[in-house]
Amino acid sequence: MNTKALTEMKWRRYDGRRIEGDIQEAVEKTVVREVAAGHRLKVCIGTDSQVRGKTVEFATVIVFLREKRGGFMFIANYKSEARMSLRERMILEVGRSVEIAYALCGILDRHQVELEVHADINTDPHFQSNVALKEAMGYILGMGFVFKAKPDAFASSACADKVC
Repeated sequence: MNTKALTEMKWRRYDGRRIEGDIQEAVEKTVVREVAAGHRLKVCIGTDSQVRGKTVEFATVIVFLREKRGGFMFIANYKSEARMSLRERMILEVGRSVEIAYALCGILDRHQVELEVHADINTDPHFQSNVALKEAMGYILGMGFVFKAKPDAFASSACADKVC
């Protein structure tokens, strides 16, 4: 996904309200507002996908956690008709999360907001998604981000899963 594709993604809040304009501006305004309100923030980014017939449906979330004060998220859904293996799908999920994290990391660094990238990949080798664990972990850590996998990857395995 290039920068143009990032800006063309349609983002919304959990309640369905659309986020108008550039997602980077929306995140910055959100961070400024939350910090001004006295909240200590952490942002977690994750992507999940579901295969439905010949279509793969993806959901990427930007989860804003307020320390001891709950949280909220921004959501983008999109579809692909491409056929892919489970491993390819897992790596594509991670790639989308990393691209969003990369686009937002400057903003979050400027405001001293922690960032984690969550992968919907199981650390237990008995699960199929484990086939992509080493590659996903290497990619995320290699980009300089904090990596979380199941069971700690709630942004992808719980939040994105619910809106996919």
